[in-house]
Amino acid sequence: MSDGIGDRFQKETKYIRGELRGKSILWHPKPETYKRYPSSMRISLAPPEKEGGAPLWQVIKRRRSVREFKNVPLKSQHLSQILWASQGITMKYMGYELRATPSAGALYPVETYLGLNNVEGIEKGIYHYDVQNHALELIKSGDFGKALAKAALDQEMCKEASTVFIWTAIFSRSKWKYDERAYRYVYLDAGHIAQNVALASVALGLGSCQIAALYDDEVNALIEVDGKEESVLYMTVIGHPR
Repeated sequence: MSDGIGDRFQKETKYIRGELRGKSILWHPKPETYKRYPSSMRISLAPPEKEGGAPLWQVIKRRRSVREFKNVPLKSQHLSQILWASQGITMKYMGYELRATPSAGALYPVETYLGLNNVEGIEKGIYHYDVQNHALELIKSGDFGKALAKAALDQEMCKEASTVFIWTAIFSRSKWKYDERAYRYVYLDAGHIAQNVALASVALGLGSCQIAALYDDEVNALIEVDGKEESVLYMTVIGHPR
């Protein structure tokens, strides 16, 4: 049986001792670390709690995939907390703004978008998470729950959940340093983020389910990214378990 594209990708992005190409990093064309929507309406989020909370080991034990949700609004404070746990800045060190989840080379290629279906005090719509300012940027208003469900292989939980997290990668942020190996790293980064979101949700009495089954181009169109320079990787739904 001939190798498929996944097999070839795994082989061709291997690091092999003695065969690594030397590369001088050109610092001046480094892509921007933060994506911004300067003309969008901005919603500042409440400061996250950074002390106390549920015991970690209990949270890990209780984590399960939840696919059915109550029609109950998500508290905006809880949304703030989960966003901070996903990618919030936790330390400034040697010119880097380090985040709650690890990233290869501290390059942070993953962007967070949100489909808000039912969050108290915030209108429905598609938003972008401004990490540096811990705020939401409105991309477009409206009820997109049905469209998100359709784009996720008709999984109704995307319509029923209070919030849908959508993660993309701006590939150049990692390729600038790691070339084709970067594609491995962006998926690892997304996995780190999704796990923090899952655990933070449990700690707040909420449920989540991670979604990789999706129509890439349809999700990209919903959040208005080009699907080439930046493309969807992964999604998670969050809400009150039924």
